Amino acid sequence: MKVFEVLLIALGLSMDAFAVAVASGAAMKRLRLPDALKMGLFFGGFQALMPVLGWAAGLSMKDAISGWDHWIAFTLLSLVGGKMLYESFRFKEEEDCGAEKPCPFDTGTLTVLAIATSIDALAVGLTFSMLRVSIIAPVLTIGLVTFAMSVAGVKLGSKCGHFFEHRMEAAGGFILIAIGFKVLAGHLGLF
Repeated sequence: MKVFEVLLIALGLSMDAFAVAVASGAAMKRLRLPDALKMGLFFGGFQALMPVLGWAAGLSMKDAISGWDHWIAFTLLSLVGGKMLYESFRFKEEEDCGAEKPCPFDTGTLTVLAIATSIDALAVGLTFSMLRVSIIAPVLTIGLVTFAMSVAGVKLGSKCGHFFEHRMEAAGGFILIAIGFKVLAGHLGLF
C-alpha cells in the first residue's frame, strides 16, 4: 500500500474524531490546551490500537478467506464510509456540558468517545491483514493524523462552533469508499 493511500485512510478515519473534537471544543466556554492535547492522545491512541486488533484478528482468518479478501476489503471500507456519510447527514442535537451532562474532556467520557470513534479503525485493520499490508506504518500514521486532527478540531470548535463538523465526517466517508473501490478495481485488473 502506498504512503499516499495510507495517509488518505488515516484522514478518513480521523474525521469521526475530528467531528467529535469540533463539537467538544464548541461545548467549552474556555478552551485549555491540556484538554485539547488529552483528547488528541485518547483519540489518536485508540485509533492506533484498533487497527492492530483488527489486523491480528484478520491474520487468524487469512487462509480461510484469501479468495475473497478484495471483496471483503471493499465491503468493509464501503460500509464504514457509508456509515460515516449517513451519520454526517443525520441531525444530532448537542447539549452544553454541566451538572447533568459530563464534559467531553473527563477521562471516562473521553474513553467512551475514543472507543466509539475508533470502531471503524478495527474494520480497516482487518482489511490491512487481508491485503497483506504491514501494520506498523499505517498504525503510526493513523494515530498521529488522528491526534493532530483532534487537537485542531477542538481549537476549531472553540472558535467556529459546529460549522465544519458534519462536512468533515462526510468527506471521511467518501475517502474510505473511494479507497474500497480502488482496492476492488486493482484486484480485478481495472487499473
